[in-house]
Amino acid sequence: MVAARNEEEKIALTINDILAQDYPKHLTEIIFCDDHSTDRTAEIIRSYEAQGVKLLQLNEGQGLNSYKKKAIATAIGVSTGELMVATDADCRMGAKWLSSIVNYYETYQPLMISSPVTYFEETSLFENLQTLEFGYLVAMGASFIGNNRASTCNGANFAYRKDTFYEVGGFKGIDDLASGDDELLLQKVAERHPGRIAFLKLRDAIVYTHAKVNLKEFLNQRRRWASKSTKYKDKKVVALAVGIWMFNVSLLANAALSFYAGWFFRLFLVQFGLKFIFELAFLLPVTAFFKRPKLTWLLILLSPIHILYFVYVGLIGNTRKYVWKGRLVR
Repeated sequence: MVAARNEEEKIALTINDILAQDYPKHLTEIIFCDDHSTDRTAEIIRSYEAQGVKLLQLNEGQGLNSYKKKAIATAIGVSTGELMVATDADCRMGAKWLSSIVNYYETYQPLMISSPVTYFEETSLFENLQTLEFGYLVAMGASFIGNNRASTCNGANFAYRKDTFYEVGGFKGIDDLASGDDELLLQKVAERHPGRIAFLKLRDAIVYTHAKVNLKEFLNQRRRWASKSTKYKDKKVVALAVGIWMFNVSLLANAALSFYAGWFFRLFLVQFGLKFIFELAFLLPVTAFFKRPKLTWLLILLSPIHILYFVYVGLIGNTRKYVWKGRLVR
C-alpha cells in the first residue's frame, strides 16, 4: 500500500517496480491512496488499473493534520490481505523486495517488520553526506529493534499485520501529528507486544529513495521527523535522545569556551575524538551492508557538521510548524 500526493515525476517508476516483483501476482494486492494531488498523480495510477493497481482517492470535507495517516488507514480498510506492506510513492526496489519480506514473515511470524532504506543516485557531496547520515539512522533503528527496544523505523519500508494495526487502535492517539505513521505506530505495537517486532537485514529487502537536494528541504524533513519525539512512549529512549542532544550541546559549549581557557579545548578534543571513534565503528558495517564503504570517509566532514545540525533540529523540531507536501502542519 502506498499513500501518494503530487508524485507525478516518479510514481510510475515505483508502480513499475512493484508490478515487477517476483512474488505471485494472485497473492498480491496493490493499493494506492491519492491524497488530494493537484498534479497527474491520480491519473498515472489509474492508467495501471488494468494491471491490478487499485486507486483510492481521499475526499475529506474538513481539514486534517495527518492526511497521510488517513490515506494509509483508508488503504488498510479496503485491503483483504493479512500482511500490510507499505512504501512511499517515490521509492524504488528490486524484484525480490516483496518476496523477501513475506518469506521472513512466514518463517518467523513477527507482528511488524522494519526493513532497510537508503538513498541512491546522489549527484552532490551534500547528498552523499545525507546518505551516510541516513544509514546511521536506519542502523540505529535496527539496533533498537534487535535489543527489544523498538522505537524508530522508516515508513518507506514497513510491514505489519492488519489485525495488529486494529488491535492497537490504528492511528488513534497519534493522529494529531502530521508525521508518525511509522515510528509512533511501531511504538504502540512495541508497548503491547515487546519482542514481536523484527528488522529484516537483507539486501534484497532494501528500498531506495533520494536525498534532499538543498539544505532547506533537508532541515524541513528533519524537523518533521523530530516533531514525533514528543509522542515517544519509551521514556528511556527519550532520555537517551536528550542525553545525546546534551552531549552535542556540551561540544559546542566547550568549543566556544576554548577561546577563554585551554583546558576547554582539550576537553572538546577528547569528546569529539570519542564521538568520531564510536561513529566510525558503528558505520563501518552499515556502509558495508549497503555496499557503499567509500562513504565512510565522509565521516570526517559529517561528524563536525552533525554537531551543529543535531542541536539545531533538536531545538526547532517541537517548536515550529513546517511545510509538508504543500501544507503547513505540525
